[in-house]
Amino acid sequence: MRSLQLKLRMIVLLSFLASITGVKPILVLADQSNYAATGKQEKAASSSKKKHRTVCRLFFQDRETKTVKWADIISSDSLKMGTPAVIEGFPKVDAKKQNLVQMENSLGTILLGVRDHEGGENQSGWIFITSGVKEESHGNHSHWFYKTHPKVIASKLDNQQGNPAHLYRYEGVFYLANDRKSGYTRLNPQAYLDQPTQKIKTGFHRGGGNHITLAVVDGKTGYASWIDGGGPQKGMIDVTRISPEGNKEIAYSFALPSGAIHGATTCAEKVFFAPADGIYWCEADLNPLPQNKTNVKIHYLTLGKDEETKKPNRTGAFSTHRNHVLFVSSKGASARLCLLNAKSDRPVVISVSLKMLEGNSPAALQVIKSAWGKRLAFVFHNHPTELEQNEYLSIIDLDPNADLDFQDAKLLKKIKVGPSKVEGHYGHHDISFDQAGRYGFWSEPGAGKIKAMSLKTLELINTFTVSGTPTKLITIGQQDRKN
Repeated sequence: MRSLQLKLRMIVLLSFLASITGVKPILVLADQSNYAATGKQEKAASSSKKKHRTVCRLFFQDRETKTVKWADIISSDSLKMGTPAVIEGFPKVDAKKQNLVQMENSLGTILLGVRDHEGGENQSGWIFITSGVKEESHGNHSHWFYKTHPKVIASKLDNQQGNPAHLYRYEGVFYLANDRKSGYTRLNPQAYLDQPTQKIKTGFHRGGGNHITLAVVDGKTGYASWIDGGGPQKGMIDVTRISPEGNKEIAYSFALPSGAIHGATTCAEKVFFAPADGIYWCEADLNPLPQNKTNVKIHYLTLGKDEETKKPNRTGAFSTHRNHVLFVSSKGASARLCLLNAKSDRPVVISVSLKMLEGNSPAALQVIKSAWGKRLAFVFHNHPTELEQNEYLSIIDLDPNADLDFQDAKLLKKIKVGPSKVEGHYGHHDISFDQAGRYGFWSEPGAGKIKAMSLKTLELINTFTVSGTPTKLITIGQQDRKN
């Protein structure tokens, strides 16, 4: 009460002073107080409104709808995902008669293979997409822009594309295997970027057959395999000179002692193959001529035998990192990540045990150098849908002592993940990384989720629930500090 009386007396006094001096001190004081308070509020509001930055653009196949969807990943207090949407212009794919197969990205574009259930007699082929992500290079760094939405640039779906399954990217160029046409299609995204209004140019090359795997060395020579496990094409490799316009003449062919080839790659000017028994490799021929067939020397690396079946161990696909070739082999308690130093005159197999549950098999091997300099490999533990047990993600430190020699590679961590939804070759987990190597994103097809991980802490950051069945992933771009 006394405080209120003092305030009233002060107001009366100030009003009297104002009446005889013409000055309005109460208003001046109020304005100054208001100004100071407002300044603090604006500063606080400004500091609380962190600028939302785009970390990368994420693309994923939805196996349920047979579409590719996209969303931007945004950084604020945590990572957030925009609302996923189907890529503009994506062609109608029959969910019951066709499958989306492998997809790769290069120079801000994506190529996706489409396979039908009728041996290519219905509609198979490819879909070519621009991501809408623009990289502006400044020599030692780049700026990234996400102002344009992705869209389909061109597609070719008909009964003349040979029902592709495998898709490769070598030195930034796409190569799509046309299995039933005994060859593969070359598509260079740089040609589109140079002339975006022109028709997409492709070049068909003869080589391989039935279920083709492919290695292309230095953009000069293609090594294409036949999957036959017996007969005249058992273990067959066709060698073809690569040309932007295509090439229907095979320079020469040679055969591996083992057939059922289901993997090929190149590293350090060697070519590696994955038949039913172990690994075979040869020196690359960068000027393939018919007479060079006699120069081919085939080398063999055993992967041992399965303890139960006594059959030779094998692998089915390769990854490369620097001068190393990586692959997985065996299953259950015997599952392992394997590495070869391709620069060695006599490569030897380095193995890292993954110790999986019986019934689980290694899948979706991916390799990344993180923003913090760690070279990491990621392998999922997958199993058929009918088997009910946990699935995991193994993380392998490829180079603990950072000497670029992976002899000391070791299992770093194992993380429990949500379920896959495996049906034959489809429905596996997948993982992809932003360009800077700061984040990893993996799909959980059986749960309808995509999860984000820090590549610094290897801890989960956030979980995004999406509609449909997310499977294969591609991540393009990185966070731009400028925008």
